[in-house]
Amino acid sequence: MNKTWVVTAESSRARIFAAENRIGPMNEVEDFVHSEGRSMDQELVSDKAGRGFNGTVEGRHGMEKQFDAKHHESVAFARRIAERIELARARGEFAQLVLIAAPEFLGILRQQLSNHASRMISKTVDKNLVLRQESEIRDYVFD
Repeated sequence: MNKTWVVTAESSRARIFAAENRIGPMNEVEDFVHSEGRSMDQELVSDKAGRGFNGTVEGRHGMEKQFDAKHHESVAFARRIAERIELARARGEFAQLVLIAAPEFLGILRQQLSNHASRMISKTVDKNLVLRQESEIRDYVFD
């Protein structure tokens, strides 16, 4: 089996395609939507950062956020995609993996992949092509 899986992704959507060969069509296997990826930080957290006193500076000041909620959502979505990829790898659904993702999301996604799945990556493209037509995506995969 020489099937290639092509994953196009960004923080709020991912699409998985399967290609049997270089000349045949790529068939969409799955489409993931993660609406939280489109949200702004203030929409993801329950309230504003607290206020506090500092012994060295007079007056009150805003406390810093302990984490970036949008980044947290990106990691959670990448983990979901990685779990799907790992399941397919274990079932032998593909022989090669191509990752095409928005630059900031590509690194997050790669970190979530298992070592086995990472070894199956044949190509990465740091572009956001998730909304493009299959033919345009194909041009980046089989150039």
